[in-house]
Amino acid sequence: MITRRHLIRSIGALSALGASTAAYGVGVEPMLRLRVTRYHPMPRQWPADLPLKIAVIADIHACDPWMPLDRIEAVVDRTNALKADIIVLLGDYVAGLHQVTRIIPSSEWARVLAGLKAPLGVHAVMGNHDYWDDKTVQRAGLGPTIAHRALEAAGIPVYENDVVRLTKDGRPFWLAGLGDQLAFLPARRFRSMVHFGADDLNATLAKVTDDAPIILLAHEPNIAPRVPARVALQLSGHTHGGQVRLLGWSPAVPPQHGIRLAYGHVRLKCDVIISGGLGCSIMPLRVGVPPEIVEVTLGRTGRPVVS
Repeated sequence: MITRRHLIRSIGALSALGASTAAYGVGVEPMLRLRVTRYHPMPRQWPADLPLKIAVIADIHACDPWMPLDRIEAVVDRTNALKADIIVLLGDYVAGLHQVTRIIPSSEWARVLAGLKAPLGVHAVMGNHDYWDDKTVQRAGLGPTIAHRALEAAGIPVYENDVVRLTKDGRPFWLAGLGDQLAFLPARRFRSMVHFGADDLNATLAKVTDDAPIILLAHEPNIAPRVPARVALQLSGHTHGGQVRLLGWSPAVPPQHGIRLAYGHVRLKCDVIISGGLGCSIMPLRVGVPPEIVEVTLGRTGRPVVS
């Protein structure tokens, strides 16, 4: 995950580039830019004759002034324009910053996200900030979070170690949603403890009852080395691409078990795609990794492969 120490190190790497880069990183890239990043992976577990277009939204971090409701509305409009078969939301809907003028209530941003439309529906998982922001859930050690309830009230199902079987062109596939891997913060008196999660990968995959291909939604990408080859594709966010990305290097995201899971398309036992997300965490700064909606196309489409 991104840590304050690593992000400060990233900012230090930019210092030689001067104040103009810092101004761009705070005032332009995170607030004014929005791109669509397209991938066409070819997982061996996914049937080549089953085309599926997925639109991916990650790490909204709703707050004023960095991610106001009108910007979320623009994200919804841009996503709907992709005409994807299915839309997935990968968590961290709540603010991850202290430098804000207003925390946007979950009911407000969820009402905007209710405008997302796709033939196979809109499906969501939670992120670590959605858990960390909910003091009741932190004390109880279990969910559902305020963000979870807001999305379901808006008609968007949320998956925590659960699966759903969907059908495209008469062909089935599974969508599996993992509980967040960093859900619960340790009590203050136990600062030496590590974070612990609400995830249960084995129990989640055990709910799959046939051999149809599986798409896994996991907010943090770090689970990827443990994901079996039975899964065709893992979609993750969380890292924001490091928020500072220089020549393909994200210094704020250290390697995990020798694997750098910071951004983009990684091939392990399954294909893994990590979105750079939309919002900011810790500091309102982005350089070299503009806010993005991700479009993933599976199966043969007759169009050129873009990765």
